[in-house]
Amino acid sequence: MLKKWETLESNVIYQNPWWTYRRDEFQIPEGVSGEYHYVQTHGSTMILPITADGKLLLVKQYRYLGKKESLEFPCGAIKPGSDANETAHIELREETGFRAGMLNKVGEFNPYNGVTDEICEVFVGADLAPAPAPSDETEEFELVECLTSEVDDLIRRNEIWDGMTMAAWLLARARVVQVISGASS
Repeated sequence: MLKKWETLESNVIYQNPWWTYRRDEFQIPEGVSGEYHYVQTHGSTMILPITADGKLLLVKQYRYLGKKESLEFPCGAIKPGSDANETAHIELREETGFRAGMLNKVGEFNPYNGVTDEICEVFVGADLAPAPAPSDETEEFELVECLTSEVDDLIRRNEIWDGMTMAAWLLARARVVQVISGASS
């Protein structure tokens, strides 16, 4: 069995509305002790919205750290006092201008478990209807519709390079195909 690390002390280094940067002092039983720096969040949600004609809605946006545009499924941070389901509905409206009549959780993952404790909850949404909501002032989106086979190709060609989108696609792809097959029959 692997040794469980013990937290000796935990300190907030910096905090903003989206995350907390922490420094913990730890000790490994019968071993080394040291510092661990990480980002603590309230989690996030990612939504794979399916149109009535069986296409997926993705959003293209500029990503500052990558210095280029990124094609992604709608996603956003869970704010304090909110939950994943509520956040998924809000983010879908803000980023695509649609609301989902059906929104089902299909899984969750940690986007970078050596650096953050964040858990991203993944939802598949269908029965879309127009319901625009204002996005944050730093966000600008271009809506892109894709078939499931096109999403696979975009990932293979590295045109989808966002790791969270790729992880969500792996978790949700079978459910998306199932929803589309049920919608077309």
